[in-house]
Amino acid sequence: MIRLLLVDDQSLICQGLKAMLTLEPDLQVVGTADNGETAIEQVAALQPDVVLMDVRMPVMDGREATRIICQQYPQTKVLVLSTFDDDRYVAQSIRAGAKGYLLKDMPSQELAQAIRFVHSGYTQLAPGLMEKLMANVPDPETVTSKPVQKELTELTPREQDVLSLIGQGLTNREIAKQLYITEGTVKTHVTHLLNRLNLRNRSQMAIYANSVCTS
Repeated sequence: MIRLLLVDDQSLICQGLKAMLTLEPDLQVVGTADNGETAIEQVAALQPDVVLMDVRMPVMDGREATRIICQQYPQTKVLVLSTFDDDRYVAQSIRAGAKGYLLKDMPSQELAQAIRFVHSGYTQLAPGLMEKLMANVPDPETVTSKPVQKELTELTPREQDVLSLIGQGLTNREIAKQLYITEGTVKTHVTHLLNRLNLRNRSQMAIYANSVCTS
């Protein structure tokens, strides 16, 4: 059973989501919250598996709440569910630790399946959002004057390992476990990679990693 916390400042949205998701035999709504601050309190009290998080809310918005939840309760996964497909919201939410960003007009069956995927560790993006993120990622061939392959060979073997795993969607904690290093060391490698590759955030790095690995 996947335990869910619904976070949205519109009570009708929460009620509708609860009624819809309750029909799924493997999903259980254990609580609701109407702002990010209350969501953090509910996560602490209820220990849900997945949080469905709205972006724009009073008191504390979803992006800040996502960041705090992912830092303090890493066992809980956050899936953003919003009406806004602004690429800044998407990038900021993913950077904050969200495992996905979906839109509220999606079919209920697809939402339920996305929740299952996120619970299993996969990242979920609404159709068209990857293209929005890609549009803001520098072309690997033009981001610097150096060819991509030369750029990669200048990375240490460990940095190349971290870059590859980021491209697969792994978190810092998961990378640390797989490479048998500390999470702090992973964070240091991520910082070095961002600087060396002239990328702005982890989302760009993941897209970059996939582009160079398949080129």
